Amino acid sequence: MYINYSDLPGQQNLFLDYVYEFDNVQRFYKKNFRNFDDYANHFLELTTNPKPHRKLLSNILKEQYKGFKTGKLTQHNIELLSNPKTIAIVTGQQLGILGGPLYTFYKTITVIKLANSLKEKFDDYNFVPVFWMEGDDHDFKEISFIKLPDKTNTIREFGYEDRDTDGNSPSTSEIRLGDEIEIIKGKLRENILETEFTDELFKIISGCYGENETFSSSFRKLFFHFFDEFGLVIFNPTGKSVKEILKPIFKKEIDNYKLHAHKSVELSAELDDVYHAQVKVKPINLFMLENGSRHLVEPAGENEFRLKDKRKHITKEELLAKIENEPELFSPNVLLRPVCQDHLFPTGCYVAGPSEISYFAQALPLYDFFDVETPIIFPRSSATILENNVGKKLEKLGLNLEQLYWDQKSLKSMLVNTNAEFNTEHFFAELQDEISGRIQSAESIIVEIDPTLKDSVEKSLQKIMHTLDLLEEKISKARERKYDTLLNQLNSVRSIIYPNEKLQEREFNFIYFTNKYGLDFVKWVYNQITINKFEHQIIEL
Repeated sequence: MYINYSDLPGQQNLFLDYVYEFDNVQRFYKKNFRNFDDYANHFLELTTNPKPHRKLLSNILKEQYKGFKTGKLTQHNIELLSNPKTIAIVTGQQLGILGGPLYTFYKTITVIKLANSLKEKFDDYNFVPVFWMEGDDHDFKEISFIKLPDKTNTIREFGYEDRDTDGNSPSTSEIRLGDEIEIIKGKLRENILETEFTDELFKIISGCYGENETFSSSFRKLFFHFFDEFGLVIFNPTGKSVKEILKPIFKKEIDNYKLHAHKSVELSAELDDVYHAQVKVKPINLFMLENGSRHLVEPAGENEFRLKDKRKHITKEELLAKIENEPELFSPNVLLRPVCQDHLFPTGCYVAGPSEISYFAQALPLYDFFDVETPIIFPRSSATILENNVGKKLEKLGLNLEQLYWDQKSLKSMLVNTNAEFNTEHFFAELQDEISGRIQSAESIIVEIDPTLKDSVEKSLQKIMHTLDLLEEKISKARERKYDTLLNQLNSVRSIIYPNEKLQEREFNFIYFTNKYGLDFVKWVYNQITINKFEHQIIEL
């Protein structure tokens, strides 16, 4: 079963047009993910002009995989990246604790299946699925917790509580988990349902998430465990060897930022007029680490710069020398990051979520400025897992799945009215129409007697309508109490399908389903998910 994205709440218009009305957004993107010729032309361009650092990148990956019992397919894919006929199919995500929300898994599955699908259509090329671990990010709060239902199906949050979330905090990749991770795992184990799979699941979790691990190393171990058999290449972009390759990008950004800044502002303004600009454009798209804190580089006069929230100024020559000698201190912001990615990799496609699709629209001037080929932006698969028992409850309530995405008040009202003796909403609507009609009919007679009473008649009508609204609200609440059991069943179903009025994939962590249904849950989802439908998929479990 599939639900059109336009039938789901909270979907951005830019994303909807990108998926369903691409002509409307063509000017913001160079390539159409539905156009076969765009794939063919892009792949030809990438392989005709291969990147000079392919071999170096392959060697960096081999170094990053030391200590892992890497499967043959992944080893083969790492080797293939040095081949001029190889094209990378890339996705990426922040390093969410315990894998983050489910959609990170769905993105990863999409990138693997897309690489396999493209190989069937373009046999002359090699396609390698790559996961970019976004460890240069500094938003600790966003990655520091997970959500899932506990034993009573109450949605609980498990994560760090007392960490510094300052915007200038260090890159998340090197933050150590510390002994707090043992407390988190303990609370998690204590609060979730004990099943035949719990022991083995927590062995896997403990093998990845120990107190001496970092957010980067633990995330890598977890995704290696689940996706190595599929040949996924997991890439860490934070090391010095990687930043050495990015030095030309960083230097050009400092040298010539003025040349692209006004174009970026103009395009973002145009985007904002029609849709929305996902991020506020900055003059310079580069961060620098100093004393363990990450600061945005800002212009501070001719050939002079400063670090945001720091008084210290630095000359252009000093900054360029820093990039030359210590490139690992620098990292791109959200708009420059994809350019760096596609400078490093021969990226055929990037698998993106709705927000990332918006980012790429704003990044277009940077691709042109740095003379980097824009990839085809391929929408990631999106899904909700519908458990058998939840489906039965839904059927018992007489609801279809789409109705669960209504706003809560409308859904409750509809459910109560469907099961009640009479429809409160319709009754009061008809009553108000009847009273309003009678008073308006009488108004002409009253005004004929005394024209000054017109205002009094209108005010009386408003008071009556307001009184009826209050009465309807009281009756609705009384009926809700009467149908309390029914509404509790609704809340129980909705908390699993549409938790906190957000898509399940954005709220739940993989642990919930894996603990209930087995360690092959991720593999099962891999086999169920479709990648070319471009609608929200309902996967029945």
